[in-house]
Amino acid sequence: MPTTTLTRRELNRATLARQMLLSRERIAVVRGIERLVALQAQLARPPFIGLWSRLEGFRREELVRLIRRREVVRAPFLRGTLHLVSARDYLALHPVMAPVHHAAVRSILRDRADALDVARLVAEARAYFDEEPRTMDELRDHLAALHPEGDVRAMALAVRMHLPVVQVPGEAAWAYPGTADFAPAASWLGAPFGDGGGPRALVLRYLASFGPATATDMQTWSGLAGIKDVLRSLGDQLCTFRDERGRELFDLPDAPRPPADTAAPARFLPDYDNVLLAHDDRTRIIADEHRARIVLSANLRILPTFLVDGFVAGTWGIERKRASATLVIAPFETLSRAAREDLAEEGEALLRFVEEDAGAFEVRFDKGGAAKAPAARGKGDGATKAPAVRAKGAGATKAPAARAKGDGAAKAPAARAKGDGAAKAPPARAKGDGAAKAPPARAKRDGAAKAPAKGVAKEQRRR
Repeated sequence: MPTTTLTRRELNRATLARQMLLSRERIAVVRGIERLVALQAQLARPPFIGLWSRLEGFRREELVRLIRRREVVRAPFLRGTLHLVSARDYLALHPVMAPVHHAAVRSILRDRADALDVARLVAEARAYFDEEPRTMDELRDHLAALHPEGDVRAMALAVRMHLPVVQVPGEAAWAYPGTADFAPAASWLGAPFGDGGGPRALVLRYLASFGPATATDMQTWSGLAGIKDVLRSLGDQLCTFRDERGRELFDLPDAPRPPADTAAPARFLPDYDNVLLAHDDRTRIIADEHRARIVLSANLRILPTFLVDGFVAGTWGIERKRASATLVIAPFETLSRAAREDLAEEGEALLRFVEEDAGAFEVRFDKGGAAKAPAARGKGDGATKAPAVRAKGAGATKAPAARAKGDGAAKAPAARAKGDGAAKAPPARAKGDGAAKAPPARAKRDGAAKAPAKGVAKEQRRR
């Protein structure tokens, strides 16, 4: 029988359906997170926005409550990058991903890894964190005191990639402060790790969230080696297609694959949204010519974006001046009037979600489209501040102003906010998920994850 060919638009609609971006769904927050496997969380606020765009009636307080109840955790997860994931999935799937984390140590440190007694370092770090939650900076100081002649950066990286740890929430508006403490995952969750069903289970979860996809797509997302062998072992549990370039696509037989002409509403995505990063070939969601416009080359940050007709059509950011909040939309190309109206309506709702204590709200379009949108600013996020985007010319669409209680949100922290202080990786460039480049030793940032292992992901060298 001939293999069905799926067009780019059909792949787009299939992915959006699984990502709950064709229509918001009314499901429990934990279930929503598990539908996505995990949400990338180098910054504290983006996962909240990602869920707001996908779940009907989502409220910030729901997720904060789940985090504080330890039903959801923020931890190094896929490719060693910070993600927000359900505690259930973390315990089940972390062991599947652990070999990728371990391989990253050898890939990054190379010969420096030979001098490390990893088992001893992990035991020392676990005992130190079990005394009380502490930052990675404090761990480095502790290791330096225990091993004054040791390679502190290398020791801290080995601990981070071999000891499962989670970040401890605080009283910040988005649950986690800019500088978050860590605790051993087993102690924090009080439950044992499972086997997660091995790589087969992870591949099935990926296809349910991001399929149809090639073996290379799955490798890019997971960092796992031997994906083709895993796919062969799944046999009749999968069906196959071809894309327009003739590449083999794998999928779950009963997964949604809507028609290409299915309507796709305007949607706003946060920094690092996984739907932008989960495939090797990302043309199903963003045109190749636009990819460089959403990446800040200095730190490989992925800017917040918006979708028109299912595809990335520009970037966005929020300007906050005292009690007034403005959403600045920077399209890549001229938008139709209908698209602008849809974005203005959705954008005002987003603005009210993010800046809930503002007294006035406005949506403004940047006439020409900017290569670098401003950072979405918010309270307690620790996000790096980006230059404000100025509106160019008249005719900007303005959402109606509204009054709300409160008179001004806390100002976003300055660039290079203190954070998780992960040890610096040597100059080997990571290749994958757009994670921020590892900071120098003892520099404190907002919790960006370590660079993944060589071969874990492919994107950074192509950007």
